[in-house]
Amino acid sequence: MPSIQDLVHKFEEKGGAGVRIAFVVLLTVTLMLCYNWRAYRNMGSQEAMDAAQVGRNIAEGHGFKTQFIRPFSVYLVKSHNQEKLATTETNSRPDFAQLKAMHPDLANPPVYPLVLGGLMKVLPFKHQVNVRDAFWSIPAMNPTKAAPRQFWRYQPDFLIGLFNQVLLIIVAVLTFLLARRLFDSSVAWMSFALVLFCELLWQFSVSGLSTMLLMVIFMGLVWCLVWIESEEREPVWGHRAQTWLAIAIGLLMGIGMLTRYSFGWLIIPVLIFLGIFCAIRRNQILIITSAVFLLVVTPWIMRNISVSGTPLGTAGYALVEGTVLFPDTKLERALEPNFRSLGLKPFFYKLSINSRAIIQDELPKTGGSWVAGLFLAGLLLSYRNPALVRLRYFLLASLIVFLFVQALGRTHLTGDSPVLNTENLLIILVPVIFIFGAGLFNALLDQINLKIRELRLAIIVVFGVMMCLPMAFIFLPPKTTPLVYPPYYPPAIQQTCNWMKPNELMMSDIPWAMAWYGNRQCIWLTANAESQFYAVHDFMKPVKGLYITPKTMDSRFLSEWVRAAEHSWATFILEFIVRRQVSEKFKYFPLRYSPDGFVPEQLFLSDYDRWSTEVVGVIAPLKEEDTSKPAEKPADKTTEKPPETK
Repeated sequence: MPSIQDLVHKFEEKGGAGVRIAFVVLLTVTLMLCYNWRAYRNMGSQEAMDAAQVGRNIAEGHGFKTQFIRPFSVYLVKSHNQEKLATTETNSRPDFAQLKAMHPDLANPPVYPLVLGGLMKVLPFKHQVNVRDAFWSIPAMNPTKAAPRQFWRYQPDFLIGLFNQVLLIIVAVLTFLLARRLFDSSVAWMSFALVLFCELLWQFSVSGLSTMLLMVIFMGLVWCLVWIESEEREPVWGHRAQTWLAIAIGLLMGIGMLTRYSFGWLIIPVLIFLGIFCAIRRNQILIITSAVFLLVVTPWIMRNISVSGTPLGTAGYALVEGTVLFPDTKLERALEPNFRSLGLKPFFYKLSINSRAIIQDELPKTGGSWVAGLFLAGLLLSYRNPALVRLRYFLLASLIVFLFVQALGRTHLTGDSPVLNTENLLIILVPVIFIFGAGLFNALLDQINLKIRELRLAIIVVFGVMMCLPMAFIFLPPKTTPLVYPPYYPPAIQQTCNWMKPNELMMSDIPWAMAWYGNRQCIWLTANAESQFYAVHDFMKPVKGLYITPKTMDSRFLSEWVRAAEHSWATFILEFIVRRQVSEKFKYFPLRYSPDGFVPEQLFLSDYDRWSTEVVGVIAPLKEEDTSKPAEKPADKTTEKPPETK
């Protein structure tokens, strides 16, 4: 029987390359299967569903259009069209807001939705919820002949998650290759393992966000920077190689910005790096990189200007969101925002508060492990390899830029999901941070000068296990449920959307989910149930359905319900729950019909009875404690005739 030392030698010798590759592939596939079985979750973020529904529109040939309507986007498009398309027509009302057809998307950069659209063309996406097959559903807690099983996983969400997991594996491979170039094979294998077993990165991979794609782009950018700096010191391919690398750097920067707008700020440390460390052909390299970058991003910016009059659409106002004047979702739900009282002080407060939170809470925990601490300590270490020193300068500059951009660009999206969001820019640096952290650990281990090879291997294994403990915890009970409820339950969303016609407009507090799971045009819940609602219903496009979920129904009682304004949605909902009908205070409200079984957990209103010939399905996943309780009497269906619309 071979000893441990013999196995180690066989694993490291050249003849064992095939064994290593086979082992790593088997380990990676096993990890992917186990993670998806134990910890997979359906999409739970606004940004992921928004990008996915735009990707589906692209796949269906509609272009960069959206079913998720932001009132602020309506304001931008309407204002721009009124200035550009002034008309004297009197017989018909012009569609300045572009709601009667599909609305142009002003929130998403184009690359990730375009990639998802291509993925939907290649893979067999089935958007109808599957409650028949075993993997996508489970036996119902209260089975009936009509519904023996209940929903569990959503197939399109799962396929998008698999795609991002493949991107995560590519990131791990790129990390290995970069670490081997900068350090040695031992640091490379450790860096590969740290990335592959980073539970936080796996959470991002199944979230449906563009983070994994952006991480691949960033790793390609770092590769090009290391290569072009190496050609400056030790030319191998000649000056022509630097020209092609400058083109590649500009291209990757442009694609990165069109994947996430905030990534474009990285052009500052990139140009500084090239200007300092590529001195021989500095001007040519800087001009080529900048020109290619501008050439890539300019067409999309011109498209946004032609549609809305703004270069980045609604995303360009992230600096304003989260200030004292526009807290939470106030700006995106505003049909007529007021920017006249905006000064510099709110931006300073926003930067101060958010940067403090990032430095105290997020930066030390970047990557979800203690390796970030080793990286921060490694910044003080002196390296003999000039490539490491210069890459460290670039990484530190990128960290500072991302810190400021993340602090100033933080919106309600971070509040909804503090970690898994596209505003988390520090996570993009994690693979390179792990490389420097593993390099410092390896340097410290060399200082010990262990003479027993197996003891050194044991220390490395213990270190790796400690760094990857969060991944080990997912295999302990309880098992993570794939359902992200409240507020998202795809069967209920699809049921309500199927009651609506494809060209009808809905209103909801989760319009991104209505657009993705239900494939219906849905506008975000307006600021109030009176003037703002009628501004849409009477003058833009009639609202035919209102769907409110626990996201609103389970709000703070005192601040968001009791102290709400007279014609707020909180007042509207409270009076409906008490009276089981629309209050006389809202006597002109056009939506007065409600099916049984929704209130008090949810609320659905329509302009007429659309469900009398159908059986209303389960609107929320049944919990175990619910099986021991008697069924509650459903809410009475409101059938009174609505008065004429104001």
